[in-house]
Amino acid sequence: MTGDDAQWGEEITRLASADNFRDVAGPGYTSADGRPLRPGVFWRSNELQLIDEDASLLSSLGIAAVFDLRSSHEIEAHPDVEVPGATWTHVEVEGIPPGAGAELRDAADAVRTMLAIYRGFVTDEAARRSFGTLLAALATSSTPQLFHCTAGKDRTGWAAALLLHVAGVADDVVEADYLLTNDRSSSTRTKYLGLVAEHLGADRVPTFEPTMVADLAYLHAALEQAVASYGSVEGYLRDGLGLDDDLQAALRTRLLG
Repeated sequence: MTGDDAQWGEEITRLASADNFRDVAGPGYTSADGRPLRPGVFWRSNELQLIDEDASLLSSLGIAAVFDLRSSHEIEAHPDVEVPGATWTHVEVEGIPPGAGAELRDAADAVRTMLAIYRGFVTDEAARRSFGTLLAALATSSTPQLFHCTAGKDRTGWAAALLLHVAGVADDVVEADYLLTNDRSSSTRTKYLGLVAEHLGADRVPTFEPTMVADLAYLHAALEQAVASYGSVEGYLRDGLGLDDDLQAALRTRLLG
């Protein structure tokens, strides 16, 4: 499939083994001036613990590169299943530190942790380097590309929000796309909260819930930090991530045709 296949059905992009896999172009997203985003160019996902049929489907979409945003310990615990025909690149961005969940005192503490993680997407040098590497690679690609983290909601959600921003998609659409994770991954979230109840006790579930949802407060924290640190999201893209005007124009061309 190429980006020109505008009639590709949304239902075909659903995977049995990666519930948050979806097209960055969404179900018909447009830029604020009405230009449609090209489907089948950039894909986003949670971790690729794929059954054979889903790996084959990704290959049939023409995906030629997979960018894994997870930390090394996450990859060691759950390595990606290979997508036939695709290269795999590690562009690490630290998410919730290992063991941090057990240290959370309550839901408010969990929210503070999540807000700090999102601000870190902007303030942390290593995170900026990885996001810059990812977006530059996407800008200079000529084939369908996929990027993902563990749940496909935080690191992946931020990268997707930046892509939609570069394409000129309206803020409310960017926010709705970010929140779509909560619908797509509801069964996975229920499963993991069940494991929390089983192993740590039902009283610990409310503490962990804020770490397992996409919350606009988190996205806004990163956006506000971009403005505070770089004057604007454009400044963050240019000076924080190293995406000059040519690279941003190349991303827009990939996204909008």
